[in-house]
Parts: sequence; structure tokens; C-alpha cells
Amino acid sequence: MKKQRRLVLKSAAATLFAPALARAQGGTGRPIRLAMVEALSGAFANTGEAVFRNLLWAVERVNQRGGVRLPGGNRLLQLDRYDNKGQAEEALAAMRSAIDDGAHYVLQGNSSAVAAALSEAVTKHNERDAGRKVLYLNYSAVEPALTNERCSFWHFRFDAHADMRMAALMAVLREDRALRSCWLIGQDYSFGQAVLREARRQLALQRPDVTIAGEELHPLGRVKDFLPYATKIKASGAGAVITGNWGNDLTLLVKAARDVGFEGKFYTFYGNALGAPAAIGDAGVGRVIAVADWLPNLPTAQSESFYQSFRQRFPRPQDDYVHMRMQLMVEALAQAIERAQTNERVPVALALEKASVSLAGVAGAMRASDHQFQQNLVVGVMDKQGAPGVKFDVEGSGYGFRVARVLPAAQAEQPTTCRMARPAT
Repeated sequence: MKKQRRLVLKSAAATLFAPALARAQGGTGRPIRLAMVEALSGAFANTGEAVFRNLLWAVERVNQRGGVRLPGGNRLLQLDRYDNKGQAEEALAAMRSAIDDGAHYVLQGNSSAVAAALSEAVTKHNERDAGRKVLYLNYSAVEPALTNERCSFWHFRFDAHADMRMAALMAVLREDRALRSCWLIGQDYSFGQAVLREARRQLALQRPDVTIAGEELHPLGRVKDFLPYATKIKASGAGAVITGNWGNDLTLLVKAARDVGFEGKFYTFYGNALGAPAAIGDAGVGRVIAVADWLPNLPTAQSESFYQSFRQRFPRPQDDYVHMRMQLMVEALAQAIERAQTNERVPVALALEKASVSLAGVAGAMRASDHQFQQNLVVGVMDKQGAPGVKFDVEGSGYGFRVARVLPAAQAEQPTTCRMARPAT
């Protein structure tokens, strides 16, 4: 089979400083290679590019302080990118190409379907090819099974999974005493199905008085016109929509809801970025609620400095997409390699499952039993920039998210059913 065409980019720090750093430290100068396997073309290309900016910034930060400290000398991180076109089969081909190119770590997150395929493939690869083991770092794929019944020693998740995110949203929804009915809508694959399932369960527990006016699953990334969905939502009389939609599937949905005059609330996993605030405009003020691991308007000086540093690095409004968890993930990896005192994957994995990191006043720790990162969750409500608590807007839209609730990691944590098979050491 013809080797997949790929686009590989090195961070500026790795390119400029690797030879000099290697000479200064007496090391080999060989970089530690991180392979981002994401959609860089097709309907979700914007999400892949947004992730790349976050990972690039995190890699540059590690490299600018000298890289990862190892006994043979410091080694820099190198970030390579591979286009999976949003498809699981393409992702598997990209993973194989990355390993052939010498990748040590595979990074992916956009799409739980892709994540499930990669997690299984990495586990099988490591069993069959012990000399070229890789670890899989997941920053966004939040289907709960990945750290429950489908957990793997080689997979580490740095985002809160869907049930954790839903619990955070419900902490706000349960206080909305005016709400009488809601509509559930999601993408028709494992993650979208999990979101709707958990929404039904948590509504029954926390707001049994709220009826479900309707629910619907739609094809992932293939719907171009959400007006029929929005029309049904409005006609149902629902006072809110609960959705895990992301990328264009969210943006087009909220645009359609605006166009039909839907005046209810949106309880979302990802309504705070990638065009959604601009799409809904004034209609979203006080009505769009989003859950995240961090928000720019978190009221601390460290958080503000962190956000402004990212905007200095990527000043274009359309590039305004920064996620703390991706920064913490790279910091955790660098910490684990240094603590293991080697880049061999089993010792690094054993160190990574004990990682505890902080950045800009935000902290998180990996749970060894299932490799699920534990961190605070933040729920924000959309408002106009300049309103109380909304110093920063999103993507130059004039709208930002006021922090409504912070759930400490201990409250966001949920039990796991993972029974992890560990390699012999």
C-alpha cells in the first residue's frame, strides 16, 4: 500500500535550537517525537488546526526551557502532524506511518470513534512490536468507555469524560427552576449516544420534573442544513437543548436555531468556541451554557496572563482557541519522561499514571487505576464582552463566557469500571 501522504511540521524551537542544545548538553540531539493524528482536511479541519496550535505552543514552551532533561543530555520535543481526514481507517494508516517515521507518542482527541480505534490499535501494536512501543495521549475524546470497560494501559485521557461533563452542566441546569422541558440532540456515534444516554439518566435523577420533549441523533459531519432539526425543536416548546455536538455540527445547529427564532437555552459541551458564539449572536446571551476544563474569564491573574500569552503567540481572532488540558498534557508527559529518566515507553507510562501538574494556577493529576485525568471543571454562560465577569470575548465575536460554576476535581471525579491489563515489568 502506498505510504499515506502526510504533512509534518516541527516546532520553531525544535528546528532552531536542537543542534546547539545537543552540543551544549553532550546528548545525541535526537528529538522525542510526538505525532498528532487529527482531521486536517474535510468538515472538521478547523478543529484539527486549532488543536495543532495548542500542542505547538505547549511543545515550544518545553523546548524554550531546554527540553526534557535526561541522563544523556536534554532532548527536545518534536511535533509532527498527520491528517486522518476525520476517519478511523485513515487514522490507523496515519498511526502506522507515524510509527514508521519514529514516533514515540500518538496524540489524538477529536472523535471518540477514532479514539477507540487508535486505543485498540496501539494496544495490539505494542504487544506485537515490543521494540517500537508508543503511548496514546487523548486530549478530547470523551466517550466514557475509553477509561472504563475499554481502558488500556497505553491510553491516557486528559479531558473529562462525557459523564463528568454532563454532571457539571447538570449542576447549573438543576437550578434553572423555570425549565420544564428540553430536547436532546447529538451526533450519531459512540460519543453522541453516550451524551444523550447520560442526559436522560441525570435528568431523571436531578430534575425528574423536566420532560424530554424529543431526542434525535444525526449523521456525524454530514448534515449541511439543520433547519429541519431546529424547526422541530422550536415546535416542541422545549425550553432548552442539551447537546454534545462539536465543530461544524454545533455551529450549524446554533445558526439554524437562531434563524427559526428558538429562544431557549443551549446546554453544551463545546458552545464556547469554533464559531458557535458568533453564529448565535445576541440570541445566546444568557442562554448558551458551556462546560470546559478552563475558561479565559476565570477570575485569576495567572489565568489572565496565560490567556494573553497564547493570544500574543496566535494573535488572529480566528485562532483564539486555547485549552488548558492540552497544555497540562504536554507538561505531564515532559514530567513523566524526566521522572522515568528514560524515553522508554513502559517506564514513562508508569510515571505518567502518577503525574501531578499545574500551570497558571490550574492543576490536575492522573488517576492510575484507569488513566483518567482529574481536574476542575468550569461552567460558563455566554454574555457580551464588557459585561461583569466577561473581560475577554471569543474569536473576536464580541461575546465571551462568564464563569458560573467551578467544580473542584474531587466533585467532578466519577468511579471507574476499568480492569486494566498491565505489561510485565
